[in-house]
Amino acid sequence: MSLFGLPKWILPHLFTNKRFADLTTTEIESLRAQISHFKDENPEVSVVIPAWNEENNIYRALSSLSASSTRCKCEIIVINNNSTDGTQHVLDTLGVRNYLQTVQGTPFARQMGLELARGKYHLCADSDTFYPPDWIDLMVEPMVKDPGITGVYGNYAFIPPAGQGRFGLWLYEKFAGIMIRIRKKNREYLNVYGFNMGFVTEIGRTTGGFRVSGSRVYANIVGSDFQNEAEDGRMALNLKKAGALKMVTSPKATVFTSPRRLMDDGSIGKAFFNRAKRQLKGMRDYLSIF
Repeated sequence: MSLFGLPKWILPHLFTNKRFADLTTTEIESLRAQISHFKDENPEVSVVIPAWNEENNIYRALSSLSASSTRCKCEIIVINNNSTDGTQHVLDTLGVRNYLQTVQGTPFARQMGLELARGKYHLCADSDTFYPPDWIDLMVEPMVKDPGITGVYGNYAFIPPAGQGRFGLWLYEKFAGIMIRIRKKNREYLNVYGFNMGFVTEIGRTTGGFRVSGSRVYANIVGSDFQNEAEDGRMALNLKKAGALKMVTSPKATVFTSPRRLMDDGSIGKAFFNRAKRQLKGMRDYLSIF
């Protein structure tokens, strides 16, 4: 991924220095019109987003998704997980199909989305992530071509904080790419993240879904994003019961996400050090037989 800047496709969706409340009537109507094309009653693909207090992020993610050049019939669903800000107002204003999940926690939000999705294929997205125009089709393609592939996951890159460059993030991404290759043989489920994954909907439902032993509440732990079992990794393990996972490596499928979890460590450098230390500590497990 680029060391120096962001791809051109992302620029119209950044809405730089704008909160949702700052959008013009024209901008809102344009977003509504784009999103209206992702409400198919008989979709092939369901794109599902959990949201908790994402008023000033989720409209950007929706903007990128609704600009997709997909050939598939799609629906976009947002699961509002007890937001206390203006997230619901954003969803209602933009005319997004949405549901309220009153049980707090990402696993519960994603599980509700899985139960309500109508598409044969299910793509997981996040409120603070941007999706390139070909993402939907490139993610679905391996599952369409090979019935033995039950789930997919893809590459990601980070958007630098305001006033900062991408060099530190680029280094982190390179390290993450090396770890992905190392983990692929014996710990592939650790490569699967909920902001950039997909699966065959029915297989996801019948093999256990996103159900985990804890609530995965965001804990602001230095060197670790969440406490308790991760629902995305659990889903990946469940999918492997019925088939294989496939990594989508096309640069055209690389999503760009917020570095806010990394920045909770204090800086990109500290985030890199903390995560590298943790990953290297687990190297023996990655190279051993599961």
